[in-house]
Amino acid sequence: MKITIDVDCTPDEARRFLGLPDVAPMQQAMMDEIQRRTTETLRSMEPDQLLKTWLPLGLQGWEQMQKAFWRQAQPQRSSQPQPPKGDQGGAGGEAGGEGGGGD
Repeated sequence: MKITIDVDCTPDEARRFLGLPDVAPMQQAMMDEIQRRTTETLRSMEPDQLLKTWLPLGLQGWEQMQKAFWRQAQPQRSSQPQPPKGDQGGAGGEAGGEGGGGD
């Protein structure tokens, strides 16, 4: 035996039927308060203060970030294949040695 019940109601009607509290006024009050505080804070801050807040150390912060990027990039550079040291310095020496021996 299978019984199916379809209930056609709005979320507000379902909330009231189940006896749940209406939190919409509280949510609206909280959102209004958050908006008021954010707007008040942004109006009271000057551009210099905003930059100091976002970049606490000013240019030193940028330098530190740049150094961190370079440190991250260095291991990647060292993992790239590099010619062996013997080929760089030895190539000229071997060619000279072979050419000198053949004369």
